[in-house]
Amino acid sequence: MNIAVVGTGYVGLVSGTCFAETGNNVICVDIDKNKVERMRNGEVPIYEPGLEILFERNTKQGRLKFTTNLEEAVKDAEIIFLALPTPPGEDGSADLSYILGVAKDLSKIITDYKVIVDKSTVPVGTAERVHAAIAEGVSEDLFDVVSNPEFLREGVAVEDFLKPDRVVIGTTSEKAREVMRRLYEPFVRQGNPIYFMDERSAEMTKYAANSYLATRISFMNEIANLCEKVGANVDNVRIGMGSDTRIGKRFLFSGIGYGGSCFPKDVQALAKTAAENDYDFKILNSVMNVNTGQKTVLSQKIMQHYGNDLQGKTIAVWGLAFKPNTDDIREAPALYIIDELLAAGAKVKAFDPEAMENVSKQYNGSVQMTEDQYEALIDADCLAICTEWSVFRTPSFDVIKNLLKDPVIFDGRNLYSTDLMEKKGFRYSSIGRNVVEK
Repeated sequence: MNIAVVGTGYVGLVSGTCFAETGNNVICVDIDKNKVERMRNGEVPIYEPGLEILFERNTKQGRLKFTTNLEEAVKDAEIIFLALPTPPGEDGSADLSYILGVAKDLSKIITDYKVIVDKSTVPVGTAERVHAAIAEGVSEDLFDVVSNPEFLREGVAVEDFLKPDRVVIGTTSEKAREVMRRLYEPFVRQGNPIYFMDERSAEMTKYAANSYLATRISFMNEIANLCEKVGANVDNVRIGMGSDTRIGKRFLFSGIGYGGSCFPKDVQALAKTAAENDYDFKILNSVMNVNTGQKTVLSQKIMQHYGNDLQGKTIAVWGLAFKPNTDDIREAPALYIIDELLAAGAKVKAFDPEAMENVSKQYNGSVQMTEDQYEALIDADCLAICTEWSVFRTPSFDVIKNLLKDPVIFDGRNLYSTDLMEKKGFRYSSIGRNVVEK
């Protein structure tokens, strides 16, 4: 099939590459000339495990191409995916200007039947707005607008796309339904479902799924905070809860809050949709409040340990990305923690396997980046762990102890057991567990 993907951000590039991998001809469109030129030269502009191999193979074999010319990209396309940014506005609502702008452009260039697919996460009713924008210049029998939300987890997005748990497609058009079924059948050969539904339900499904997962995270963070008050261990609580098949084991890990490009934005947007429809979504409002507070729990623990005086202190930070296996720092808890540490007068030395370049641009030298995780510890007063990269899970504790001025660790991801930390002689403060005193 001939496919156009408008937007080469995280979702667009992964989607376009994976569609090409199954034999389709894909043209990706972006207005950023420099970015398009880099991709034409074989450079993958984002870090995502497994993507580079597929990108290289499909560009070399001519199935994956890049352009800045929208008309050129959609001319022969049967399907046009809109994978454009929907950043939150000041009121939390999703900004649809990019999507509706492209829809208006399409209204001037479509001359034969196309399926237009909203791949971006968009509020309920967006498919209708895109349809109306295109219909201003195109006969309604020449296009259908479909909602096809993505469920990609950064760090395992390629696997998620190639072997999805489910594919959700919102359309009331039988013609569009058959086109989309043909497109996705190679991805569900093991029997995972393709769910067809109306456009509004498909749009709501994405927001509901992400908001529910965010709710689980915030609930467990509340449980963790209470565990610290009553002397319980949140790890034991998590295991006891997760063994209940009605609850399950996933998304029960406590920490320093969720971040990234999806959860914060989607929860905000769903809450905004509720408000616009005169519904007080109490749980979602609480989820956002809990998460905002949780992002600073670790910095508060550090402040308390040093008597609220960080002047002259150097804090080593391991992990900057919002989660492991990505270079994405959007809404990363580490950045909130660093901001508070810097504001309190501390110096920060940091290491992350992939995200340091992105963070350096944001802080203009006020945060010292190091070549490896141990260099960050030299002359540091303590270590703060903010992202659970695998490389941090089994470090040399003897080296850590020798390099730090004091053997003090603040762990925002509960990477180590309290028994081990006690045995190794660290003062160890984590989330939802008793503090280990050295």
